[in-house]
Parts: sequence; structure tokens; C-alpha cells
Amino acid sequence: MGKVVMHNVVSVDGFIADDNDDVGRLFDWYFAGDVPVGGFTVTRQSADYLESTWARTGCLVIGRRLFDLMNGWDGTPPAGIAHVVVVSHRPRPDGWHPDAPYHFTGDLQTAAQQAQMLAQDRDVGVAAGEVGGQFLAAGLVDEIAMDIAPVVLGSGKRFFGATHTQHLLQDPDVVIRGHRVLHLRYAVRHG
Repeated sequence: MGKVVMHNVVSVDGFIADDNDDVGRLFDWYFAGDVPVGGFTVTRQSADYLESTWARTGCLVIGRRLFDLMNGWDGTPPAGIAHVVVVSHRPRPDGWHPDAPYHFTGDLQTAAQQAQMLAQDRDVGVAAGEVGGQFLAAGLVDEIAMDIAPVVLGSGKRFFGATHTQHLLQDPDVVIRGHRVLHLRYAVRHG
């Protein structure tokens, strides 16, 4: 079984989007290099990091808000990931890409179990934000992966959602400097 990794691009002040769900300049680094990867052009350091992360991820867990904002990437999971689990009390939209590998569930524990099953021996990626914060609070996250962009948003959607409990992380075991981004990974201390 793989790890559960909460992940997203984040501003230095801890936001994944502003109050209007606009990411502003957070994703500039996706176009700040000359190495093509997944439709982007990043630096070699970022390309190596992204390719290894995406290759290890078998399933992505997202909330309904991200699903709606992205229209579920039109039925094709991002970054070559095989499956997406959407945590939502609303079902799949009627007529929306009926064969897309998207699975809707209204409960966090069921989402975690389903994602692990779908990912098989690969990692489960959990989008940071409200759902990611809920996974962390429930003790379901093994690692935190942050792509920190040198941007200050001031307010907006928090990386850890509405989580108000303290969590102790290990020292980062991945620290990679790209252009306009710093890739960090921390193991979550449990207990």
C-alpha cells in the first residue's frame, strides 16, 4: 500500500487560492523553464520532481469545489493519474462523462478506503484545502507535499483548510529548488 500525500501549490502565506478561487501567480513556475512535462515547461529540477510524484500516484482525492471549478478536467484525471475520488454529498452530475474514472462518495473514511483500493500499491494524492485538512485532522495523511511559490496572497483558501488542531511534522525529506518554486515534502508524525 502506498502513502497518502496531501499536496498542492501554496503561497508563502499559506493559501492555495484567493477568496475568489483565483490562483493568481501561484502557477507561474509551471511555465518558467524549458523542460516539457505534462503540458507544462518547467526547470529540470521541477520536471524530475513532478514526474516522480505523478508516477507514484495511483488515485487523487478532491473535494466537490475543485471538481466543479475544473469541471473534473473534462473527465480525464490530471497528470496521468488513473482515478479520482470526489468527496461530495452530491452525486456525479447527470450525463457528465459516464465512463470517466471518477468515483463520488459523501464520506471521508469511505473516500480514503476507496482511494487506497483504486491506487493499489501506489500513493493516494489528496488535494490540499478543505478535504485535505479533513484528511489530516482524521489522521489519514502520511506526508505533506508543498510546492511553495514566492507569492503572498494575503487571504483566501487555506492550504490546510479550516483545520485548527496542531500537527507535528518531521523535518523535510525532500527539498528541491526550482525556478519560482520550492518543492518540500514532510512526513506527518502520528501519535
